[in-house]
Parts: sequence; structure tokens; C-alpha cells
Amino acid sequence: MSVQTILLDFSIDPQRLGDDASRKEIRKGIEEALECYIPNLRFMHDLLPEDGYFCTYVDKVGTVVTVRFFQEQGLITVNVEYFKENSEQPRVSLDSTRGFENTLIKTLNLNHGHSLLPIKRSPLSKYFPTSDERLIEYDIDKMVFDKRSPFQKVQIVHSKVLGNMLVLDELQNLAEADLIYTETLMMRGVEQYEGKEIVILGGGDGALLYELLKEKPKFVTMLEIDDVVMQACNEHMKSICGNVLERRNGSNYEIIVGDCM
Repeated sequence: MSVQTILLDFSIDPQRLGDDASRKEIRKGIEEALECYIPNLRFMHDLLPEDGYFCTYVDKVGTVVTVRFFQEQGLITVNVEYFKENSEQPRVSLDSTRGFENTLIKTLNLNHGHSLLPIKRSPLSKYFPTSDERLIEYDIDKMVFDKRSPFQKVQIVHSKVLGNMLVLDELQNLAEADLIYTETLMMRGVEQYEGKEIVILGGGDGALLYELLKEKPKFVTMLEIDDVVMQACNEHMKSICGNVLERRNGSNYEIIVGDCM
């Protein structure tokens, strides 16, 4: 189950949003187009913020539509939001969204339009940000581990494609399918580790330590501050860390829990 949010943007000559008569004409065109794809909407409220115009519509089954005009920028936004059970078909399909978009562009002679796929919001989030603040949608189907340590929020979620995935403070960290990441990090096949002494700063998922030990180093010392991360990965991500996080030390490695600074 999730709240489905559909976002549509349209560009228009800013002068067409500058007076009340023009705004009413455009609003009427939007209402007529909406009726074809989301019938029985009822006008609820409008207001005039300094930057344009805003109004809302609802139907009897809980669909909410908001329309906003940004006068100076020549931008019209239409947001559609409704609740959907997993067993239900989308109330507004992708074809309907594109049909509404094309109808509005044609009937109102807009410059262009753009619609996004529905954003699905639920207690189990499928979206995680990248380091440069973009959103990635994953095929998450369940929460495996969820606990806040003294240092961060630690979660392990399950992806149908990637397997279990470690998420720290809402940032995706490492998944069971990410062996290529670990091999790239250690430059496997390029860097030689046999007989060497190695220090890992961090690495609480255990994947780097586990893979390095396959290279027959003399000794590996790993320093990790967050014991909760290691406990979670030891229990739920054995495929990437083996038993190194369970034993914490062996003939050629040791894990020290503490601040490495």
C-alpha cells in the first residue's frame, strides 16, 4: 500500500497568467481536461499567493488534485495524490497521465509539458538519495533490520534484485549483489595483498575484510566505530561478510570496535 503522487509541469507564456480573466479561462480548461481522466472532481478552495494562483479539487474516493500557477516563471503545476492498496489497479494510469498532459497542451496551447511516474510513499520507503541529492527508486519489499545506534540510523532492507541492502542514515551503503564494488575498492587483480599488513578504517559491513582475507595477507586490522552495523550485517548479510564479523578475530585478522581517529 502506498500514497501515489503524480506530478505534472507545464510551461506557458507568463503574460497569460497575469490577470483574473485569463487565469479563470486556463483553470476552466484544466478542469475540463481533468474530468476526462479523473471524473467527479469537486472544486474545494483557491487562493492568490503573491507569485500566482492556487486551487484544490477532491473526489469522493479521496483523490486530491492541486493546481498552481507561477506567474513570473510561466509555470503551471498539477499534482494528483491518492491512496492505493497493493491489490488495486492505479486510479490514474500512466496512459491517463500522458493523455491528460497531451490534452492540456493542445487545448490550452501550452508551450510544453512533462509528467513524472508516480512517487510511491509508504512506511517502507523505496527511495534513497544519492550523494549529489538525486533520488533512486529501488524494488524494496520488506524491512529486515531497523535500529538506531549511538552514531546513526542502521537499516537493512530487502531488494528483489539486489538482495539485502545496508542503509545508513537513509543512504544506501552496500547490497549483497555489490561484490563488484568491493572488488573495485580493493583493486582485485591489480593490487597484491599476499603477505602484507593491512589496516581498514571503517568497513563495518565486513565485505572488504572478507574479500581481503582471500588474498592471504599477513595480517589485517579493521577499526569500526559502530558495533550495531557489524551485528546487523553478521546476522543478515552473511553472503558478503562470511563469519568474520561473528568471530571478530582470527589467525590473520582482528576487528577493533572504536573510533579510528
